[in-house]
Amino acid sequence: MRKTILAAGAAILVSMPVYAFAGGGAVTGAIGGAATGAVVGGPVGAAVGGVAGAITGAAVDQPPPDRVVTYVQEQPMPEQPVVVEQPVVVGKPLPQTIQVTPVPEDPHYAYTVVNHERVIVDPRTNTVVKVIE
Repeated sequence: MRKTILAAGAAILVSMPVYAFAGGGAVTGAIGGAATGAVVGGPVGAAVGGVAGAITGAAVDQPPPDRVVTYVQEQPMPEQPVVVEQPVVVGKPLPQTIQVTPVPEDPHYAYTVVNHERVIVDPRTNTVVKVIE
């Protein structure tokens, strides 16, 4: 069993450069998880922590590129403000009734203004990616 876990951990660590080009979240999570696991459980803990960290890191949305933030900051404020009672929080979806505007240069992002704050969202899920204050 121990050899199987170590072999799986080694395979994941060897394939890390491939994931580095796909997105930094999985790599960062794997490295952090492996380091924490090594402290707690030695080599087996490192392997298990690396796998768990990679999964967690891949699930976390990455912040939008600077060009997206700049584009959203340059857009005029809407004439009719949108106000919601709930706080706008990164990682939480906005109500589906709120209209979002796609970012022309990067269709992975959209934006809106809620409670007088510019908000960048994932247009597929309406999940808040960044709040610009």
